[in-house]
Amino acid sequence: MEAELSARSGPFYRYSDYLRSRYGSRTYRVSVDAGFSCPNRRHDPLGRGCSYCDVDGSRAAYAPGLIDLEQQIHRGVRFLRRRYQAREFLLYFQAYTNTDAEVRDLAAVYDRCLGLYPFRELIVSTRPDSLSEEKADLLASYRNPERDVWVELGLQSADNSTLRRIDRGHTVEDFGRAYALLRRREIMVAVHLIFGLPGEGIAEVMRTVKYVASLHPQAIKIHNLVIPRNAPLYDQFLQGEISEFGYRRHLEYTMRALELLPESTIIMRLTCDMHSSRPGLPVKRWNKARVYQDVERIMRERGRRQGSATREVIHAD
Repeated sequence: MEAELSARSGPFYRYSDYLRSRYGSRTYRVSVDAGFSCPNRRHDPLGRGCSYCDVDGSRAAYAPGLIDLEQQIHRGVRFLRRRYQAREFLLYFQAYTNTDAEVRDLAAVYDRCLGLYPFRELIVSTRPDSLSEEKADLLASYRNPERDVWVELGLQSADNSTLRRIDRGHTVEDFGRAYALLRRREIMVAVHLIFGLPGEGIAEVMRTVKYVASLHPQAIKIHNLVIPRNAPLYDQFLQGEISEFGYRRHLEYTMRALELLPESTIIMRLTCDMHSSRPGLPVKRWNKARVYQDVERIMRERGRRQGSATREVIHAD
């Protein structure tokens, strides 16, 4: 990790820096939609799930829809090779909750996909309430000297009242148990957070960031609040119950968060993607590259870096 940290190219630890240092060549994720569902939707009589989510769930903005797994992987590898000259590939189960099945069924899906290509990582996106000892054991069984195993674990907020407000369907305590369960098996964890959730300002968001920072996760993904038109939360916006979370405010929250996070935590994302076919909020789509550029520029201008606030507290003590 020391060598990987030394490869940082800016004021925060970019995911691209980690991949370059870790694998030494162009490395990209191959996103797979394996047709999993979401336990939160099943528990809701109306099948709605989280209030900011629509029927497409967390499916990648560029995903072509549910097709055969082999086709998804072969198409993904071909595209990434042609477009980005990728040489190493990571298998990423992204859409919905990718541990939402019996262990034997999960094993069949993971085995099938991992057998198609020498992937350097297995990455599984899931929820805290969809993990068990048996599922964690299964995930850990795929780790070997040639392949890492990551779990992307959605927390969104460390405030239980916020989680109830957005119909998240799990608690902060559920997240803590799931996180510990994964780390006991040395599974790498990337924590998902959303900035701009209803009822949350800078104080609530920073409490969440401090909680996550105390866990020293291997990585974090920061999302701005994106609400598709078909999501329940969009109705609240139309009724004037919530307001749009602005670009400048997201930049400030993000920079404050980066200063609080350990410098060893990989920053996988600073903003959310939303396909143009799913309009909603924000009204004007944000440019992902610009978000990164603005955050880096302002942090440099201010002389701030990832972890700088934490180091200042330590020195003050």
